[in-house]
Amino acid sequence: MSQSTRRRFLQTSAAGVGALSLPTAAFGETADTHLKGKAEHVISIWLGGGMGQMDTFDPKRRGDPKAKVAGSYYDAIDTSVPGVQVCEHLSGVAQQMDHVTAVRSVHHDVIDEHAAATNRMHTGRQISGTVTYPSLGSIISHERGSAGDGAPPYVLIGYPNVTRGPGFLGAKHGYLYLTDTSQGPAGLSPPPGISDSRRERRQAYLTELRKTASAADIKQIAEYDEVIQESWKLSGPHFGSVFQLDEEPDDLRNRYGGEFGQRCLLSRRLVERGVRFVEVSHNLNFLNGSGWDVHNNGIVNQHKLISELDQALATMIEDLREKQILDKTLILVTTEFGRPSDFDSGGGRGHQGTAFSCVLAGGGLSHCGAYGETDEMSKRVVTDPVSVPDLFATVCAAVGVDPEKNLYDGDRPIPITDRGVPIAKLFG
Repeated sequence: MSQSTRRRFLQTSAAGVGALSLPTAAFGETADTHLKGKAEHVISIWLGGGMGQMDTFDPKRRGDPKAKVAGSYYDAIDTSVPGVQVCEHLSGVAQQMDHVTAVRSVHHDVIDEHAAATNRMHTGRQISGTVTYPSLGSIISHERGSAGDGAPPYVLIGYPNVTRGPGFLGAKHGYLYLTDTSQGPAGLSPPPGISDSRRERRQAYLTELRKTASAADIKQIAEYDEVIQESWKLSGPHFGSVFQLDEEPDDLRNRYGGEFGQRCLLSRRLVERGVRFVEVSHNLNFLNGSGWDVHNNGIVNQHKLISELDQALATMIEDLREKQILDKTLILVTTEFGRPSDFDSGGGRGHQGTAFSCVLAGGGLSHCGAYGETDEMSKRVVTDPVSVPDLFATVCAAVGVDPEKNLYDGDRPIPITDRGVPIAKLFG
């Protein structure tokens, strides 16, 4: 019996005995692990802090924080997909929902700790004391490489962090990062004071280190050298011109919006240049004072964050369509966890991992507006549960990466997605 056949048998058996207390339909559409999409790039938007699903892509009845009545903070509006609604502050994305799937049934068991949940949503794994797992960006970089000559495979527009890194895959599959769209990534050019002679002395010292290095060290030094050589190639004017956003029409830049919108515009330019995976962090400037972590009165100005996301995301979808690269570019929107429907003592919301929303757009998928269903207060998944490994498997399959493949930490085989299964309905 093959691995995928055995998995389907086990899933069907589990559904039959109600092992997960979910309807049997929950398993029917996520059984085929041999799906393969045609996307070439991923633009991943990270909403640090925990986006509340009830206040964005999985609206329920209206609540009242003052009266402590659980429910959504905003009204819901219809979208271009019949029967699918979103928050009133997502009016731009609402018109594009035929190119979007809000996966409303994502879940994990990390609730209270932001760092652990960030790690889970970037690596698909629990934190381990023995293995440093690679991020999704590094996995796709490892498997697909750059999509064009003279471009790095993986760029992070945000602050560096180990959860976004290559883990056991090594430095070659790490990211190039920047936080300011007005200039290129730090580190591509030598800092002031590093003359050619000083650089040559460093190279001579490195040569001496190689002579005394062990076999394991030699491998690490070789990887380091490869990264340095790649950096020299990227420091030239050809790749550097991608950061010149003033080459874009003023009208388009205005449509994308402020600093976050400019990051999204830069992401489009990066994938056009051949970058395989781009992560864009949204909340670097804490527009509402607390980012997406809306405890207490942090929720009062949450609509500013939602509106900023809406403007940039809707414009990106339209821009990619106009340039005829939307089907080749998968947009992924993720966050640590969701928020409960109940309001805390200050009128905001706590953390919830039992059910929350992530978003997929473009990428040549068969979008349906929304996938999965939660209960009336979006506290638990009712149908079509999607684990974090399942979400990763869907992204991997969309860009032609086998989600069942093993990677190796030394001689130790480690499955790419921790046995995740792609959402088959999106590949129909």
